[in-house]
Amino acid sequence: MRTIIEIPDDLVQALDALGKQTQSSRAALIREAVKEYLTHHEPAPMEAAFGLWKGRNPEGVEYQRELRSEWEKGSGS
Repeated sequence: MRTIIEIPDDLVQALDALGKQTQSSRAALIREAVKEYLTHHEPAPMEAAFGLWKGRNPEGVEYQRELRSEWEKGSGS
């Protein structure tokens, strides 16, 4: 995907200098920077799951009971 962003001149110059040093394009450096930023700022798995069931019907425990009742029906008992 392509996107348009505005970057201050001093950062563009720094990117260009780093690009020369590493023989990388400006776009490659920006992709790597975004990837690294997202890796370091991802929510922890617990934080990402917190509130997952909020507002859902049925509530978590009720849903669990429904699933278990289906298992009992399917077992032939």
